[in-house]
Amino acid sequence: MSGFDKVVTSYDAAMEGLKDDMTIIAGGFGLCGIPEGLIAQIKTMGAKGLTVVSNNCGVDGFGLGILLEDKQIKKMVSSYVGENALFEKQLLNGELEVELTPQGTLAEKMRAGGAGIPAFYTATGYGTPVGEGKEVKEFDGRPYILEESITGDFAIVKAWKADRYGNCIYRHTAQNFNPMAATAGKITVVEVEEIVEPGELDPAHIHTPGIYVDRVIKGTFEKRIERKVLAKEER
Repeated sequence: MSGFDKVVTSYDAAMEGLKDDMTIIAGGFGLCGIPEGLIAQIKTMGAKGLTVVSNNCGVDGFGLGILLEDKQIKKMVSSYVGENALFEKQLLNGELEVELTPQGTLAEKMRAGGAGIPAFYTATGYGTPVGEGKEVKEFDGRPYILEESITGDFAIVKAWKADRYGNCIYRHTAQNFNPMAATAGKITVVEVEEIVEPGELDPAHIHTPGIYVDRVIKGTFEKRIERKVLAKEER
């Protein structure tokens, strides 16, 4: 990065510094708002032993699911894993460690990590396997479990628009997890549909300020639909 201009022009530059055994925080919700090109670059680089923190692990052959093909992921921290047969196979075979985390808790783990908060209490998961072995404290007579925050070596994020300074705007469902993930990486890389010049984005509409972003790259996106359901035609 030179000065405030955070734009890089190659995926090699975007993911420079990625090594085996790192922790990657990935934004997106299902297949919506995922950094497709950055995920593909991780596959190309062949880094292994990765811990990946994401709402889900993509689907077979797309999204984070492609990183399972060469067993690049050692551990997944996720809230939903039901769309990936290879994920299921590796989990049942003991080839993949999985830490299932309630969705709101996962989002807060990222947000807290980015805010410098090491841990927080939540009622979600108390009395279930999620809460086993965790510290419990009562507030106003209700038990809460202590959850540790999450930070990563890399955060990979997909945005709709960004300027050269790294200020980002997300669209619709892509606002799920991407803003929190963007704050929680030691190196945050944003893959974006459109890069504009500083001053073109309305400051009131910025979701992620550029202070959190290290690299920005313009990508192209397939935007695959995770599961298409069509209504039957009435006759």
